[in-house]
This record gives sequence, structure tokens and C-alpha cells, in this order.
Amino acid sequence: MGSLRTAGTAQRLALPETSSTYLLQELKMIWDEVGQEENERERILEELEQECQEVYRRKVNSANMSRIQLHQALAESEAEFTNLLLSLGERSFPGRPEKMNGTLKEQLNSITPALQEMQMKKEARLKQFTEVQTEVQRIASEIAGRSENEVVTVNEDDLSLKKLEEHQSELQRLKREKGDHLCKVEEYKVLICNFAKIMGMDPSNVLASVHPSLLIGANEQQKKNISDDILNKLNTMVQQLKEEKNHRLEKLHSLGKALTNLWNILDTTMEERQPYGQINIFSLTSANGMLGPGSLRLEKIQQIESEVQRLDQLKASKMKELFIKKKAEIEEICKISHMDVPYQTEMDNIMELIMSGDVDHDNLLKTMDGYIYKTKEEATSRKEIMDKVEKWITSCDEERWLEEYSRDERRYSVSRGAHRHLKRAERARIIANKIPD
Repeated sequence: MGSLRTAGTAQRLALPETSSTYLLQELKMIWDEVGQEENERERILEELEQECQEVYRRKVNSANMSRIQLHQALAESEAEFTNLLLSLGERSFPGRPEKMNGTLKEQLNSITPALQEMQMKKEARLKQFTEVQTEVQRIASEIAGRSENEVVTVNEDDLSLKKLEEHQSELQRLKREKGDHLCKVEEYKVLICNFAKIMGMDPSNVLASVHPSLLIGANEQQKKNISDDILNKLNTMVQQLKEEKNHRLEKLHSLGKALTNLWNILDTTMEERQPYGQINIFSLTSANGMLGPGSLRLEKIQQIESEVQRLDQLKASKMKELFIKKKAEIEEICKISHMDVPYQTEMDNIMELIMSGDVDHDNLLKTMDGYIYKTKEEATSRKEIMDKVEKWITSCDEERWLEEYSRDERRYSVSRGAHRHLKRAERARIIANKIPD
């Protein structure tokens, strides 16, 4: 028995372990040495055969699955390549093989480089679309005044050059529109600053009241709010400042006229007028004229207004004196012209208004000047009649003297001064003869 085992061991060492035939022979030798029953041997051999079939079946299934996967990968690659061509808007690609020959692996290997190149081209094109659309959205958001937090979504189904050019054209249009908005913003800022300086305002405060971003310097224009809403607000602010400027200028014109009128009425000295000398220049300036910084400052207008009020009060205190002076002028004209004083009731009423303080001084002076003018006209129209009356009275006086002289019995006596009486009597006769019947 020991010799047989030794011999069997030697044979096993001599047989190649990888050969199923030799392994089967070695198994039979072992069975022979052991004395394995025939039934058991058949059962074991059947199990071995079934196990081998299972191994072969698995290998076949695995190979078939690999073939299916290669077919699917090849079909997917071809479909993806076709979709890439459609997405990029291209009809063909030079690197793609025209005919697919060889094994499945060879066919897949032949299309893979072209597919990878197309994928890289799509990634580059997609990056271009993303950059352009991101810039379009950013500028559009600036113009519309929206937030820039929106995510850009690129339609990967259409990445053609034609579509890219459309987005680039839209980007150029938005850039031009943004440039126009920036120019308008700067124009409005210049107008606001000019108006603010003329009226003594702080331009920064005015701009900040519209939007804080307007205080950003010109080198940071990309951060400014340039939306349509901001342009409308800037336009509204410009109109408000323009109206305020015109209002102040009109008020300054009115104050200038009032101040000049008061100076003339009160005979104000040039020394007293000097601090307000520029008021005449401003009052002659039109709304579109050149005005220096602070020309329409509110404090300056209030200062002039206070001076007008002060002079107006001073004029009120002198108004009674002026009224009495003009009334005396009327009475003097009437006295010389032998007229009754006209407008007596009206002037009494004016005096009562002066005493009560409820009177328009400018209208008062105009009214009195009008009374004086009309009185002078009346006196002028009576002058010819008054001259005739004066002559008639003089003639009557001469006639009366002549009658008295004629009754005097000593008129012919020689005495001192008799010759003067004779000459007067002769002149009196001439005048008396001219008296109308």
C-alpha cells in the first residue's frame, strides 16, 4: 500500500496541475487506491461536469454582456456625437470616421477621440455662452435695477455660433444702453451740482437723497445704480431744483425792485446801498443767465428780504410825513389857482388808513401823485381865466382910483408928486377903456 501511495504521489508531481485530464486521471488513481465505489465515482463525476457547465455558462454570459455593453456604448457614442453636432450647429466633423469597420472595440476606439474632441468643443462653447449670458444678465440687471443673484441657465440644446452671435449682439446693445445711462447720470449729476452750488446747497447731500451710489467716483462707474428708476428720480430732482432756482430768482427780482423803490423813496445814501449792490445785477439776470456759486443762497435772499422789511417799516413811519407834504403841495396849487381843494374826503380817508397802519404805501404814493397831477392839470386849464380875472380886477381898481382922482378938486394944484398922479390918471383911463361892458 505504501508503495502505491508513493508511486501515485510521484505521478501527481509529474502531471501538470492545470490540465483537467491529468487531474481527472489523478482523481481515478486516488479512487483506485482508496477503493472508491463506482456509484460514488459516477456521482462525483456528474457533479464535476455540472460545475464545469456552470463555469462555462457564466463565462459565456459574461462575454455576451460585454458584447451588449460594447454595442450600447458604441450606440450611445454615436448618438452623443450626433447630438453634439446638432447642439453646436455643425453638419459634420472632420475627425469622425466615415465608415465603422472592425470589431466592436475597434469601432468604439475609432469614434472615441472624435467624441472627446467634440465634448471639449462643447465645453468651450458652453463656457462662452455662460460668460456672455452672465454679462448680459448683469448689465440688464443694472439697467432694470434688479439684484444680480439670479443663476444663469444656458440652453445646451442650441450652442450654435449663430445663437452665440445673437447673445453677443444683445450684449453690445446693452453695453451701449449702459453707456447712455452712465452719460445721462453724469449729465444729471452735473446739473444737480450746478443748481445746488448756485443755491448754496451741498451737492453730496442732494445726490445722496436720490441714491447713495451716486456719490461713487467716476472711476467706479460699474458700481453705480444706473437703472431707469434712478434716471427718473434724477430727472425729477433736476426739475425740482430748476423750479426752486427760478422761484428764488423771481423772488430776488421782486426784492430787487422793492429795494430800489424803497431806496428812491427814502433817499438812501450810496454807502447804505453798497452791501446790497449785487442785488441789481441779480435782478437783471434771466433764468438762463450765468450765476455764481451761492448767488441764490437762501440766507442771502432772507437777508435782502429782512432789509426790505426794515426799509418798508421805515417808509411806513415816514409815510405820514410824505402824505402831509404832498397834501400841502396840492393845497398850495389850489391856493395859487384860487381853487377849492379837491379830493378832500379821499385824503381824509387816506390819513385814517395811515394812522391805522392798514395801507399799501406804494398805492398811496401813486394815488397822491395822481391827485397832484390832476390838480396841476386843473390849475393849468384855469390859468388863462385867472389871468383875465386878475387883469379885470386890476382894471377895476384903476377905474375906481380914477373916479376918486376925478372928484379930487386939488388934482390940478401944483404940488410935489402931482405929475405922477397925472401919469397914473392917464394910464388908468387907458386901462378903464379896455374893460369890457
